[in-house]
Amino acid sequence: MSVRNSRAMTIVVRPATSADLEEAGRIAVDAYEAAGQLDDGPHQGYGLVLGDTASRMRDAHLLVAERDGLIVGTVTICPPGSSVAEIGRAGEVEFRFLAVDPVAWRSGVADALIEACDDHARATGAQSLTISVRDINHGARALYEKRGFTRVPDRDWSPVPNVDLQVLTRPVLPR
Repeated sequence: MSVRNSRAMTIVVRPATSADLEEAGRIAVDAYEAAGQLDDGPHQGYGLVLGDTASRMRDAHLLVAERDGLIVGTVTICPPGSSVAEIGRAGEVEFRFLAVDPVAWRSGVADALIEACDDHARATGAQSLTISVRDINHGARALYEKRGFTRVPDRDWSPVPNVDLQVLTRPVLPR
């Protein structure tokens, strides 16, 4: 569990429970839709993947960010070999599906979720964090670059036609 005080509000990042799955899925879909990242809408294609928090909780480490008793964000840490792992290498912690409820954007929730990924990386002995960001998602890329992530162009990839992903990494930050 990670606790972060932000703008006089405490954000607690913790493992998701089965009671959190519906809300975590809603937040992921709403955040990606608000950012213009769901080409085919929230109820098909990638929207269905984002909403499938039960699979992520079963196969990976699904975390939620809570503020004032409400879930306001989520992220998935992808262990090597899990069904959601895509680009992680030895010594890296890959994370995916970072999403903040649009009503909580710019309130420190993303920082708290990334900090929880750092905590996990330190606990497992990893040296860096890695994530893929869609090339047209300029907001997400700016968010990560502001937090010290840099692009690794030789690792960019495309999971399906017309979806180009850029890989960003950064060293794990000390506590």
